[in-house]
Amino acid sequence: MIVDDDPDITKTFGLVLEDSGLYEVDTYNDPLAALQNMRPNFYELALLDIRMPKMNGFELSDKIEEIDNKVKVCFISAYDIKDKALREKYPLLQVRCFLPKPISVSDLIKTLEIELLR
Repeated sequence: MIVDDDPDITKTFGLVLEDSGLYEVDTYNDPLAALQNMRPNFYELALLDIRMPKMNGFELSDKIEEIDNKVKVCFISAYDIKDKALREKYPLLQVRCFLPKPISVSDLIKTLEIELLR
């Protein structure tokens, strides 16, 4: 699952991952739509943008975990994950996987392979 409010990102990432032959991908530009389509034991990994309207990636991650706590989450953002405002708003946040935008295709695939093996 890829959730990013930028349609160009979801389209590009979705095509790249599916063209690799390794992944089947559902993409969403609205985090609420992604949440409505979330179901237990369906997704292995969710690639979530941090800053989105309606619901940010951290909030979406929490909601996904309530539905299926086995889904691995990787955050993507043009913002620094160590951003002071983010750390103050989410002091207990534990981010295991983070990809800074812009993301190369090779870094995207390599990171997802590593996360799926964990």
